[in-house]
Amino acid sequence: MPLASDRASLAAFPIDWGGLAPLRLKSRAVAEGVYAGMHRSVRKGAGVEFGGQRPYVPGDDLRFFDRRALLRHDRLMVREFETETDRALWLCVDATASMSYRGRRAPGAKLAYAALIAAAMARVALATGDPVGLAWLGGAGTHGLPAMAGREAFERIVGALEATSAAQDWSGDAGAVERALAPIAKKARRGAVVLLISDLIDLAHESGAAPSGAHRALSAFTSLSTGGRTLIALQVLDPSEAALDFEGNVRLRALEGGAVVEADAGAVRAQYQARLAALADAWSRALASRGGRLLRATSADPPTDVVRALVQAIAEVRR
Repeated sequence: MPLASDRASLAAFPIDWGGLAPLRLKSRAVAEGVYAGMHRSVRKGAGVEFGGQRPYVPGDDLRFFDRRALLRHDRLMVREFETETDRALWLCVDATASMSYRGRRAPGAKLAYAALIAAAMARVALATGDPVGLAWLGGAGTHGLPAMAGREAFERIVGALEATSAAQDWSGDAGAVERALAPIAKKARRGAVVLLISDLIDLAHESGAAPSGAHRALSAFTSLSTGGRTLIALQVLDPSEAALDFEGNVRLRALEGGAVVEADAGAVRAQYQARLAALADAWSRALASRGGRLLRATSADPPTDVVRALVQAIAEVRR
């Protein structure tokens, strides 16, 4: 479970940026450290999506000669197509209360790290002409953005990430994830990449299911694979959360759901880590069956390495 002090689980927690600020500069540095971006081609040629017409010039392939256009325009026209490599990146960032946690070994809160990864991925995508959209799971002060490209897109995305606070307990709301993902399901077209950045913890489970069993959030996310979308999930955990590196008797309280556990950390560590591994395995298997990928990181991992791994994973699943 996410670890916390005795703060109220329903409060809104401003992002603890720590050493991950300022977001604009940090994300630019991370993006510049990535060797290859998510390149897509917007060149015209033979493809599957009609891209318009233009006047014929000597040397054009006569297979694309538009006879009907000759009657309308009284001149030779050829059809153009856009290749399928023209795809948008949709960022879906978890800002529920559990993402506010920061342990003693982390440079910032999980939400701060997620925002850094999201901003860097946006920078990489926008640099190659990919439009980027933004959606949220939970949070306070959140501002979703449609897929957009251009110079202003990065600033708008960073502004939306900086303005958010971690909030909302989704552990008991079975339909929350479906509602949050609905805009992506409606707007993301065929070929879009949907990147979920979350701790994957305390999102509502199917009734009666264990954390390692059928997961309601997992079902909602994998349903986005219909329509030819590519799904990538990045699980971000705090180092202390991932390892349960406490000693002796501890009292842990979940930021969502209100559960309180008192136990000897050493005695329950193996069982705790096994349950985390089972949760990750369920996500990994479900995403792989839909052609997607799960990656895992802690908020202390070098962000450039994580972004590079994400870019590589996206390139591999698109092949």
